[in-house]
Amino acid sequence: MRIAIDASRCTVPRVTGTERYALELIRALIRLNTAHQITLYFRDAPRADLFPASELVDYRVIPFSRAWTHLRFAAQLWRDKPDVTFVPAHTLPIAFPGRAVVTVHDLGFKYFPEAHPTRQRLYLDWTTRYSTRRASIILADSRATADDLARFYSTPVPKIRVVYPGVEKPSVLSTQHSVLQKYSLPSKYFYFIGTLQPRKNIARIVEAYRRWKVAHPSDSTALVLAGGKGWLYDPAWTQGVEGVYTPGYIDDADKSTLLANALGLIFPSLYEGFGFPVIEAMYAGTPVITSSTSSLPELVGDAGLLVDPLDVDSIAYAMSQLSDDVSLRQQLIERGHIQAAQFTWERAAQQTLTALELAAKS
Repeated sequence: MRIAIDASRCTVPRVTGTERYALELIRALIRLNTAHQITLYFRDAPRADLFPASELVDYRVIPFSRAWTHLRFAAQLWRDKPDVTFVPAHTLPIAFPGRAVVTVHDLGFKYFPEAHPTRQRLYLDWTTRYSTRRASIILADSRATADDLARFYSTPVPKIRVVYPGVEKPSVLSTQHSVLQKYSLPSKYFYFIGTLQPRKNIARIVEAYRRWKVAHPSDSTALVLAGGKGWLYDPAWTQGVEGVYTPGYIDDADKSTLLANALGLIFPSLYEGFGFPVIEAMYAGTPVITSSTSSLPELVGDAGLLVDPLDVDSIAYAMSQLSDDVSLRQQLIERGHIQAAQFTWERAAQQTLTALELAAKS
């Protein structure tokens, strides 16, 4: 079988969740595959060591400045005519030959339309609707996303496969002192990582931290909000609250170190199709506070503290539990290791390959 994969997101300079998903899943597919010819399609030339070496993998670098998916990628698919095309990020080309599998990560734009520029939101809605109809099989990152597809787009349930992403093993941890110096951070902190935007609930995180500080006046634990500033970022979220640090985008080599040394991950997001940080935190032995909504309860299970993301007091109380109860922290760490072990790229690749084989035969 000949498999075409859109690998264009694997060469972006700053990797977020969707790009990481594409990169790690394709790597795992290459390691797993022993029977099929895979062709990876890029807009920009990849590094030579980006993927494992394999005689069953070909590269197509097809530069194009605008509408790459719908014009350049689609045109190459018409020339190559693969048995099945896999796009790991929402958007299938408008017109292309053969069967297809697509991953839909989340439908956050349906829940929080105001958190997206109007043109982006309309494009996401249109392309997701089209892709879910055109694809033979749809991969959803979570049961919550699968349910959203049925709810908002009337997607037939038999077309959907829930395939949880994995979590890559952290690289050798950098020296904590050197990383803290690099970003001018204190040694003890609660930690959030993600794009600083309204959907991530930043304002309530900061207010919960302020209330926690009032209840713990002698505790110097800081709040680190790591990540780039996103659409509708408001500087007022952090103004007037001492102990809040915003170091900006964190280099990949430093992420594991900052997470592993945190007192806890504070991630009461308003909506997540799949929350990579909560799995990474559990893997790193860092207790998790996260939301009781969307996909987050199914990811965390009983290995984290679930809070109402709209209730600041609920978030602040959970922070007090982490800071005050050493026994609870240890329990959450132990449960977290067990829970995180379920999410592997090898398992995701096997389920994805099975879906590609079924789609090609359908």
